[in-house]
Amino acid sequence: MIDPERVFESDFLRATESAALVAHRWMGRGEKELADEAACDAIRGMFDLMDMRGEVVIGEGIKDEAPGIFKGEKVGTWAEGSPQFHIALDPVDGTTNVSKGMANSVSCIAAAIPAEGVTNALEDIPAFYLEKLAYPEAVRKAFMADPSLPISVEAPTEEVIKITAKILKKDVRDIVVMILDRPRNQPYIDAVRRIGAKLRMISDGDIAAAIAPALPDSNVDLYVGIGGSPEGVLSAAGLRCLGGGLQAKIWTRDSLERRALIAEGHEALLNRVYLSKDLAKGESIIFCATGISDSPLLRGVEVSGSIARTHSVLMRVKSRTVRSIKASHDLSKKTFNLRSKGGETLLSD
Repeated sequence: MIDPERVFESDFLRATESAALVAHRWMGRGEKELADEAACDAIRGMFDLMDMRGEVVIGEGIKDEAPGIFKGEKVGTWAEGSPQFHIALDPVDGTTNVSKGMANSVSCIAAAIPAEGVTNALEDIPAFYLEKLAYPEAVRKAFMADPSLPISVEAPTEEVIKITAKILKKDVRDIVVMILDRPRNQPYIDAVRRIGAKLRMISDGDIAAAIAPALPDSNVDLYVGIGGSPEGVLSAAGLRCLGGGLQAKIWTRDSLERRALIAEGHEALLNRVYLSKDLAKGESIIFCATGISDSPLLRGVEVSGSIARTHSVLMRVKSRTVRSIKASHDLSKKTFNLRSKGGETLLSD
């Protein structure tokens, strides 16, 4: 029996590789929208070659009206009998970082084959932001064994740090907590400093940051704070592949957004704590990402003359296989199937 995940996983990876390569050309040029637009063009072009029935259930670009691949977009050839995929993606997570030539930007895609009767294999959160807590596999297993432990997005940050230190057999002072640098995250920043743990702040790009606690060599133990909802779902897919855990809860920016969500019938969701398996459902999930600039997840694109080197990760929930892929691309020969060009083209064209 043909396994669609195995058939298509390399194509999804080629899509993030292409997006990273074209976005990297805009590093430090102060044009985050153009970097995002180029990455979207490359991913759409790759999807055009794939014999799948793909539907974007979580896109990007809505918050800031940036160029994006949006929810509801149909991708792939939709050939009769081709497999169905629900897709969540962020062509450039960390657009501001790319525009400023800074670290911590990746291109990533999560693709899930929906089980029978499942409307969305990747949960479409109706709010812009989620309050998040991400942790390594050892902490997830401890929480599964004893759900009464204060390992919760609703628990005080100090208590989460203390129990994490105990589980990981570390001193609290050696626990490294990563937080997105935003005014809304000041309470988390203050809590880390009060207890004396180590704080690592990032300016943008919280997918790589949320996945980092599940990576043994990242030197990050926890990720906490408020960030984008689409990024939260993508992080959940990655963490499920790696064995780490994520909890999330809808965070409303103001009373107006809260009232709007209630009016739309989402009141019950406002107090719900989502686990990673609630955000990325089932076992048939692929997660792939390619670094644009260096992050805790991946090294960025490296260019020397006409040769570009990319660093990617390709993972599956079902098998817990994690592949690290380093590729060399001769840009004088390599063509990209760009939607805007209607076919294969050299980047210099």
